[in-house]
Amino acid sequence: MMAADSDPESEVFEITDFTTASEWERFVSRVEEVLNDWKLIGSSAGKSSPEKGEYTSGIWEEKSQEINFADFKFSITHHYLKQESDEGEGKEEPEEDAFPLAMQDLLCMNNDFPPRAHCLVRWYGVREFLVISPGANCEAIISESKCNLLLSSISISLANSGCQVPMFVQIQQKWRRMYAGECQGPGVRTDFEMVHLRKVPSQYNHLSGLLDIFKSKIGCPLTPLPPINIAIRFTYVLQDWQQYSWPQQPPDFDALLGGEVGGVEFGKLPFGACEDPISELHLATTWPHLTEGIVVDNDVYSDLDPLQAPHWSVRVRKAENPQCLLGDFLNEFFKLCCRKESTEEVLGRGLAEEEGKENSDISAALSKLTEPAAVPIPKLSVSNMVHSARKRIRRHRRIDESPLSNDMLNSILLYLFPDAAVEKSSENSDSRTAQTNTDGKNGQDKDSDYNLFNQLKSAPSDSLTYRLALCVCLVNFYQGGLRAVAHLWQEFVLEMRYRWENNYLVYGLAGGPPDLRCCLLHQKLQMLNCCIERKRARDEARKAAEGGRERKASENGRLGPDGASAPSDHAREVSPGKSWDSWSDSEDEFFECLSDQEEVKEVPSAEGEKGGAKEAGKAKPEGRLHPHGNMTLLNAAEPLYIPVTQEPAPMTEDLLEEQSEVLAKLGTSAEGAHLRARMQSACLLSDMESFKAANPGCVLEDFVRWYSPRDYVEEEVEDEKGNTVFRGELSARMKIPGNMWVEAWETARATPVRRQRRLFDDTKEAEKVLHYLAVQKPADLTRHLLPCILHAAVLKLKEEESLEDIPSVRKAIQQATSHASKLLRHPIPDYKKLEDVINQLMAVETVIARARSLKAKFGIGKGERGEDAEDLEKFVSSLLEEPEVAVMGAGRGPAGSIIHKLFVSAQRAALLAPLDEDLGRMGGADDRKPMGGGINVPDFPPPAGREILLRTCVPRPAPYSKALPQRLFCVLMREDFRLAGAFSSDTSFF
Repeated sequence: MMAADSDPESEVFEITDFTTASEWERFVSRVEEVLNDWKLIGSSAGKSSPEKGEYTSGIWEEKSQEINFADFKFSITHHYLKQESDEGEGKEEPEEDAFPLAMQDLLCMNNDFPPRAHCLVRWYGVREFLVISPGANCEAIISESKCNLLLSSISISLANSGCQVPMFVQIQQKWRRMYAGECQGPGVRTDFEMVHLRKVPSQYNHLSGLLDIFKSKIGCPLTPLPPINIAIRFTYVLQDWQQYSWPQQPPDFDALLGGEVGGVEFGKLPFGACEDPISELHLATTWPHLTEGIVVDNDVYSDLDPLQAPHWSVRVRKAENPQCLLGDFLNEFFKLCCRKESTEEVLGRGLAEEEGKENSDISAALSKLTEPAAVPIPKLSVSNMVHSARKRIRRHRRIDESPLSNDMLNSILLYLFPDAAVEKSSENSDSRTAQTNTDGKNGQDKDSDYNLFNQLKSAPSDSLTYRLALCVCLVNFYQGGLRAVAHLWQEFVLEMRYRWENNYLVYGLAGGPPDLRCCLLHQKLQMLNCCIERKRARDEARKAAEGGRERKASENGRLGPDGASAPSDHAREVSPGKSWDSWSDSEDEFFECLSDQEEVKEVPSAEGEKGGAKEAGKAKPEGRLHPHGNMTLLNAAEPLYIPVTQEPAPMTEDLLEEQSEVLAKLGTSAEGAHLRARMQSACLLSDMESFKAANPGCVLEDFVRWYSPRDYVEEEVEDEKGNTVFRGELSARMKIPGNMWVEAWETARATPVRRQRRLFDDTKEAEKVLHYLAVQKPADLTRHLLPCILHAAVLKLKEEESLEDIPSVRKAIQQATSHASKLLRHPIPDYKKLEDVINQLMAVETVIARARSLKAKFGIGKGERGEDAEDLEKFVSSLLEEPEVAVMGAGRGPAGSIIHKLFVSAQRAALLAPLDEDLGRMGGADDRKPMGGGINVPDFPPPAGREILLRTCVPRPAPYSKALPQRLFCVLMREDFRLAGAFSSDTSFF
């Protein structure tokens, strides 16, 4: 009973509701929606046929959308050639029965073998099409029933929507690139079919066999068959560049490892590819317009001789990421930026301590440089002295603990500090060094490449910092990486300390305060030079003062200002470009506190300004430089003298940042603002004290007239007698209560520069710089020097490009430079993005190497072919820029004859060596006749690929049907045989 009761219920639930859409219907509907959304409905006729080469030069665009068939994902993609005249010409009245655009494209001959296009564009010549392919992680459509289901789906979609764009379905595995498709028009339909095999069937290995397939497929009932248009392309591959070795000369590793490298070699970065960046040359020989009776190509004989082909075109296959020297240098250097080890950890803690203990011995040894040498010294250099002092230390050190040999280290230090090798007195040597530095700078300032350091925030290309970067890069690559870099840096820091302690200016740095346009390390070295200059000037001024004291008794006080001029001239001679104001009259700067006697003497001069000219006359003027024009003091008839003043302390960008942070932390309160003003007025106070000492009896107005003329306002007024006179007063801002200038003037005492507290404590600042250098890890050093290395790489690329003249390379270098400039100006550069800049520079190096490789192969630059040289150069530059280049004159032109010779030499090398084995095989496998080569050696190898395109227009399927386009594209390769056919039929009259 239960079973009987349940039967009717089960029947009810099994009823299928045929009004509900099935998955298949939903899929068809979804495809139609997409066609509507993309506005692909209606006639596509009316557009002009594409120009010759437009498929290659034009812009192809695509858009995709996902659609589902049940739970199976598909992607539908619309590929189309963007044509400018689309809108304008599309509106012309199309004929009612015009063929769809795709059918017209099947017969178009303007773009038969596009070098760079979608495979369906190459096979079918269509400029617009749709592809439905399985989703990213979905399995391929392999079963025949599924393929037919999809094809029927697109057929219904096209019919329902009236879309005339061909639609393809990707079937079989993706690597096979198998497609089936359909295109529908008014009363016509084209079916796109494909055959793909691993091996070429022997009966279809030539033109006559393929023509048989084509004729049988179209099944034309007409007895005089309409002519079949044939286009053929054979592609020959050249891989073996016989007698054309890669022209890059490898670096002389023996010289580098032996330490025999001179300064010239050290200053150069290597350049060029270590392998041939051009791996293959593909020659395509094309017969664009043939008919069946004109050419014979069967299993016995072939007319298709590549030398007789009317059209040749060439493309080159470039080696992927060839190893390039400059790129390797940059990459290895960049890797150091990510290391964490300190110098002590790299070289060993004991070594650093031992060297610290022996420091006195080293400095004692280095002092020999300043003493007259009784015996001739073969190489008078700082580095030699350092090494002789360290012989005992090095005896205890194992060989592997010294990454750099003594000879290598000497070579590097002599390159960095050429002044150490000049056998002259230290004064002459240093003055010559400073002179050459400034002269070189002025001479090169006009050069934009020289000023590249400003853009990249590196250092001038003739500076010590730049040379140090090149040395660190070279040592890192050739001499042992991180340990060698740490060793070199340790020596460099010792050299800096030695130069500071012995008053030797650091060679290769422009005079003046730190240049904030340069990298921080360069600024630090410039700061050290400033300290050395101040210290030297102070020492020399003290010596001059000691000599002058003997004459002081007879010449009285007149030598105050004049005495200052003798050391002034000497200071200028020592360091051109620095004014005497920097350090003159400063022999007593070490005595920062005034003696009691001086205090007593100074009291009347400080009070003299209030007491008038009589008391002022008693104070002795000190530290005068020269009169300030014809100006006189307001309260006395004395001339107004400009005093010798201290220069503001030079600062590096990190010190400026620290100072600005301290000032910002003081806040905006009145007390904070007052304190900030006091801190910033140290230089003002020093100048006021110098002014009072040089002009006894002066007032604040006198100081303002010299120091800030705008703040002294003069007006024309009439005096009691009616005469017009000038009367002046301080500006409004100077009269504000609590003005900092007034407060500073009241607290300032008449103190000449030589007795003032130093605004710039060179001893303290030099020690800070030396400590900063000593604590830098190798990774910190490479980060500091990275801008200089990028700068050097850009200069090297520009130099190499100028020899080749490649416009795209020039543009790429400019882009890389501007990209690097933006990144390097940031306080903390993004090293991931800087790696991209290095990759850009490496790509530029590869392009230049490719250009050189091609020029070598085509004999450009040898001066052999005067008339054809220009054409060949254009041809080679086009090969670099374009995917495929036509050869002017085909096999008979200048480029064609060179290509022919390349193939001949490669063939002889390949076939003559194993001649015994190949003689028999060549007769059977390669039936083509020899062409000018040896008796049995053909000029060209068998073609790597053969493409044959057959086209005609015949009525199908019946004799009374419309004459419709038919097309078959055949690809014959060693392990690939493909037939891509487009066969049209009349759906009205069949």
